[in-house]
Amino acid sequence: MSYVDGFVLAIPKDKLAAYRKMARKAGKIWMEHGAVAYWETIEDDVKPGKLTSFPQAVKLKPGEVVAFSWIVYKSRKQRDKINAKVMSDPRLQMDMANAPFDAKRMIFGGFKPLVVL
Repeated sequence: MSYVDGFVLAIPKDKLAAYRKMARKAGKIWMEHGAVAYWETIEDDVKPGKLTSFPQAVKLKPGEVVAFSWIVYKSRKQRDKINAKVMSDPRLQMDMANAPFDAKRMIFGGFKPLVVL
């Protein structure tokens, strides 16, 4: 059974190119270490809600877009092994103060499948 890490974050529109470059590099590294799939998506039809929404969740500011991303693994055990390798990979070491997004507003977590068709 597979396992998924999910992420939602806000990216300044003027930093999208830098984020795309970082995401491509990160995705290649995750895949190299054993991830099954790596997806980075940008809002297309995302509206603020009355009670909750993606923009509200990340405290979206003017000039920002919502990103929704996920990484698929074979299992939770594989995910833990892969993430340990990725986090210690020197190619991914970066100064978070210079990251192309505000990491304090990133939402993330691990998910086990409930329905897979």
